[in-house]
Amino acid sequence: MELRDRVNQALKQAMRDKDASRLATLRLINAAIKDQEIAGRSADGTTTVGDTEIMAILAKMTKQRNESVRAYEEGGRLDLAEREREEIEVIEEFLPRQLNDDEVAVAIDKAIADVGASSIRDMGKIMGKLKERHSGQMDFGAVGPQVKARLA
Repeated sequence: MELRDRVNQALKQAMRDKDASRLATLRLINAAIKDQEIAGRSADGTTTVGDTEIMAILAKMTKQRNESVRAYEEGGRLDLAEREREEIEVIEEFLPRQLNDDEVAVAIDKAIADVGASSIRDMGKIMGKLKERHSGQMDFGAVGPQVKARLA
Protein backbone atom coordinates (compact mmCIF):
# COMPACT_ATOMS: atom_id res chain seq x y z
CA MET A 1 0.00 0.00 0.00
CA GLU A 2 1.30 3.45 -0.89
CA LEU A 3 2.27 5.78 1.90
CA ARG A 4 -0.39 8.28 0.95
CA ASP A 5 -3.06 5.57 1.10
CA ARG A 6 -1.84 4.53 4.55
CA VAL A 7 -2.14 8.13 5.75
CA ASN A 8 -5.67 8.39 4.34
CA GLN A 9 -6.70 5.08 5.94
CA ALA A 10 -5.32 6.24 9.29
CA LEU A 11 -7.19 9.55 8.88
CA LYS A 12 -10.48 7.75 8.31
CA GLN A 13 -9.85 5.47 11.28
CA ALA A 14 -9.08 8.45 13.52
CA MET A 15 -12.38 10.01 12.44
CA ARG A 16 -14.24 6.81 13.34
CA ASP A 17 -12.43 6.59 16.67
CA LYS A 18 -13.07 10.30 17.38
CA ASP A 19 -9.36 10.69 18.25
CA ALA A 20 -9.05 14.48 17.90
CA SER A 21 -5.30 14.87 18.48
CA ARG A 22 -4.39 12.06 16.08
CA LEU A 23 -6.86 13.40 13.52
CA ALA A 24 -5.32 16.88 13.69
CA THR A 25 -1.82 15.51 13.09
CA LEU A 26 -2.97 13.36 10.16
CA ARG A 27 -4.68 16.39 8.64
CA LEU A 28 -1.41 18.31 8.96
CA ILE A 29 0.37 15.51 7.11
CA ASN A 30 -2.24 15.56 4.33
CA ALA A 31 -1.97 19.35 4.07
CA ALA A 32 1.82 19.17 3.75
CA ILE A 33 1.51 16.56 0.99
CA LYS A 34 -1.04 18.67 -0.87
CA ASP A 35 1.18 21.76 -0.51
CA GLN A 36 4.03 19.80 -2.09
CA GLU A 37 1.76 18.75 -4.95
CA ILE A 38 0.66 22.33 -5.58
CA ALA A 39 4.25 23.56 -5.52
CA GLY A 40 5.27 20.89 -8.03
CA ARG A 41 2.45 21.27 -10.53
CA SER A 42 3.55 21.15 -14.12
CA ALA A 43 2.19 23.19 -17.03
CA ASP A 44 -0.58 20.64 -17.72
CA GLY A 45 -1.75 20.83 -14.10
CA THR A 46 -0.90 17.29 -13.08
CA THR A 47 1.56 16.19 -10.47
CA THR A 48 2.10 13.24 -8.23
CA VAL A 49 4.01 13.10 -5.00
CA GLY A 50 5.61 9.70 -4.53
CA ASP A 51 6.55 7.82 -1.40
CA THR A 52 10.09 9.23 -1.45
CA GLU A 53 8.83 12.81 -1.40
CA ILE A 54 6.28 11.98 1.29
CA MET A 55 9.00 10.42 3.47
CA ALA A 56 11.05 13.62 3.05
CA ILE A 57 8.03 15.69 4.10
CA LEU A 58 7.45 13.48 7.15
CA ALA A 59 11.13 13.62 8.12
CA LYS A 60 11.04 17.42 7.89
CA MET A 61 7.88 17.55 10.02
CA THR A 62 9.52 15.33 12.64
CA LYS A 63 12.64 17.49 12.72
CA GLN A 64 10.56 20.65 13.13
CA ARG A 65 8.66 19.14 16.03
CA ASN A 66 11.84 17.94 17.75
CA GLU A 67 13.15 21.51 17.58
CA SER A 68 9.86 22.76 19.01
CA VAL A 69 10.05 20.26 21.87
CA ARG A 70 13.49 21.58 22.83
CA ALA A 71 12.30 25.18 22.64
CA TYR A 72 9.19 24.47 24.72
CA GLU A 73 11.18 22.59 27.36
CA GLU A 74 13.68 25.44 27.63
CA GLY A 75 10.77 27.85 28.00
CA GLY A 76 9.13 25.72 30.69
CA ARG A 77 6.07 24.87 28.55
CA LEU A 78 5.98 21.14 29.20
CA ASP A 79 2.33 20.87 28.10
CA LEU A 80 3.19 22.13 24.61
CA ALA A 81 6.31 19.93 24.48
CA GLU A 82 4.16 16.88 25.26
CA ARG A 83 1.71 17.78 22.48
CA GLU A 84 4.61 18.00 20.02
CA ARG A 85 5.89 14.58 21.16
CA GLU A 86 2.44 13.10 20.52
CA GLU A 87 2.52 14.52 16.98
CA ILE A 88 6.00 13.04 16.46
CA GLU A 89 4.68 9.60 17.45
CA VAL A 90 1.88 9.81 14.87
CA ILE A 91 4.22 11.04 12.11
CA GLU A 92 6.84 8.37 12.84
CA GLU A 93 4.26 5.61 12.28
CA PHE A 94 4.61 6.30 8.56
CA LEU A 95 8.41 6.52 8.46
CA PRO A 96 10.67 3.50 8.18
CA ARG A 97 12.38 2.31 11.35
CA GLN A 98 15.37 4.47 12.28
CA LEU A 99 18.74 2.74 12.36
CA ASN A 100 20.56 2.63 15.69
CA ASP A 101 24.17 3.80 16.09
CA ASP A 102 25.67 0.35 15.42
CA GLU A 103 23.58 -0.13 12.26
CA VAL A 104 24.56 3.35 11.04
CA ALA A 105 28.25 2.51 11.54
CA VAL A 106 27.86 -0.74 9.58
CA ALA A 107 26.01 1.10 6.79
CA ILE A 108 28.78 3.72 6.58
CA ASP A 109 31.48 1.03 6.43
CA LYS A 110 29.60 -0.83 3.70
CA ALA A 111 29.10 2.34 1.64
CA ILE A 112 32.80 3.21 1.94
CA ALA A 113 33.73 -0.28 0.79
CA ASP A 114 31.23 -0.28 -2.09
CA VAL A 115 32.36 3.10 -3.38
CA GLY A 116 36.04 2.27 -2.83
CA ALA A 117 36.54 5.55 -0.99
CA SER A 118 40.04 6.47 0.02
CA SER A 119 39.87 10.18 0.82
CA ILE A 120 37.55 12.96 1.90
CA ARG A 121 36.95 13.75 -1.80
CA ASP A 122 34.80 10.61 -2.02
CA MET A 123 32.41 11.83 0.67
CA GLY A 124 29.74 12.88 -1.86
CA LYS A 125 29.70 9.41 -3.41
CA ILE A 126 29.38 7.79 0.01
CA MET A 127 26.55 10.10 1.09
CA GLY A 128 24.77 9.43 -2.21
CA LYS A 129 25.05 5.68 -1.68
CA LEU A 130 23.75 6.01 1.90
CA LYS A 131 20.79 8.14 0.78
CA GLU A 132 20.00 5.63 -1.96
CA ARG A 133 19.96 2.70 0.46
CA HIS A 134 18.76 4.22 3.72
CA SER A 135 16.52 7.14 2.82
CA GLY A 136 14.38 8.03 5.81
CA GLN A 137 16.21 5.64 8.11
CA MET A 138 18.96 7.93 9.38
CA ASP A 139 19.69 11.58 10.07
CA PHE A 140 22.11 12.52 7.30
CA GLY A 141 23.09 15.71 9.14
CA ALA A 142 24.52 13.55 11.91
CA VAL A 143 25.94 10.93 9.54
CA GLY A 144 28.04 13.43 7.55
CA PRO A 145 30.54 14.10 10.36
CA GLN A 146 30.80 10.35 11.05
CA VAL A 147 31.68 9.68 7.41
CA LYS A 148 34.20 12.53 7.48
CA ALA A 149 35.82 11.09 10.63
CA ARG A 150 36.13 7.65 9.02
CA LEU A 151 37.80 9.08 5.93
CA ALA A 152 40.24 11.30 7.84
